[in-house]
Amino acid sequence: MTGCLMTLVPFFEGRPDYRDFLEERLKEIFGLPVRWHAPLNLPGESYDGSRGQFRAATLLAAACASRSEEGEIVLGITDRDIYEGHLNFVFGLATSLYRCAVISTARLSNSFYDLPPDNTLYLRRIVTEAVHEIGHTLGLDHCPDPHCVMHFSNSLADTDRKGYRFCPVCRERVDAALLRCRKDQ
Repeated sequence: MTGCLMTLVPFFEGRPDYRDFLEERLKEIFGLPVRWHAPLNLPGESYDGSRGQFRAATLLAAACASRSEEGEIVLGITDRDIYEGHLNFVFGLATSLYRCAVISTARLSNSFYDLPPDNTLYLRRIVTEAVHEIGHTLGLDHCPDPHCVMHFSNSLADTDRKGYRFCPVCRERVDAALLRCRKDQ
């Protein structure tokens, strides 16, 4: 069976405080059913002790391997700090080939930077990074519009500035990708 749905794959135990908020926003933005997969363990080989971080590509592969339906969009979520390649860190990583992505909430919390807590901002950041990476799974590239969710975030300030909405051009591309997905069902 081909699935036009979204599965969120946590790499931690318990129910995160953002679960309902994230699920509601993703349903609203993409118009797809959203379900939660059972938690996965962090792959042991993903941890780089010299960096104190987890390699994003390894988590991405584990999230992809959890897929239960062809065409399903899979988003792995971890609360651990992640990196990829030569970069100091990444907020997330995605592949359109397999429609899989992974995000980290670690650097989205003010506590990471020893700043006062701001739960509203934290929730918005999680949705922004989730929508951005899901956009990549649907074939979108980075957008030059600094207020579009598909604009590249080099810092948390970039994430805060852009928010979790698509510009009109990217929204059209997302809608076309979702239409193809629904026709394939």
